[in-house]
Amino acid sequence: MIKGYEDFLKVLLDAGFSMGGGNDEGIYTTINWNWNESPPCDSPIEWHTGNKDTDPWEWRIRVLKEERGIAYAKLFFKKSGYITKQWYPYFLAARREGRTFEETYEDGKMSHFAKRIYDVLAGKESVPVHDIKQTGGFTKEDKSGFDRALTELQMGMFITMCGEAQRISLKGEEYNTWPSMVFSTTEKFFGADVFKDAEGISKEDAIGKIRTQILKINPAAQEKKIMKFILG
Repeated sequence: MIKGYEDFLKVLLDAGFSMGGGNDEGIYTTINWNWNESPPCDSPIEWHTGNKDTDPWEWRIRVLKEERGIAYAKLFFKKSGYITKQWYPYFLAARREGRTFEETYEDGKMSHFAKRIYDVLAGKESVPVHDIKQTGGFTKEDKSGFDRALTELQMGMFITMCGEAQRISLKGEEYNTWPSMVFSTTEKFFGADVFKDAEGISKEDAIGKIRTQILKINPAAQEKKIMKFILG
């Protein structure tokens, strides 16, 4: 049983990837109940308590701040998930097939909103969501399109979360609001080595490798769900 962050981390590193919440898609998760469900009576794990050791909501930020070898983003079924550095090249090979964002956009496979977001992030270390909206010229009326494009870019593995940041007023004071997630390009987050590794993996080999691992940790996974999990 996972009793805290260190247990979660060990299980995640062994598996290589995981849904961020419950296993309602039938593939795999380290914690098999969602935040709005009651935990098993014998489990110390509980969502949204603020406890950094036993609250899975806190783990996503700890992973981004402390590990740096694990990606957390909307990666599977347009929902949050984790992929370790060891397995990231296989998902890159399966989804991006060596293509840059510009090539993917020119092929008509990324939206114009996605391009506006990506253009803000390109060449920068990282940018909080509130600054992406401001710099990219997004309005309140653009909210649904912006949110879809942000998910689109994460699922395509062009950008990824890398932390959180509080919005600062012109007076230099923090707003009393929830922190914004901070994003970077995946190239900035992982560096060149991961992408170099992905270049040596064919799409077919990547799919086969991930599929084998899924069936190893969940023999009951259905083929249709497996392919959607891998390809996004």
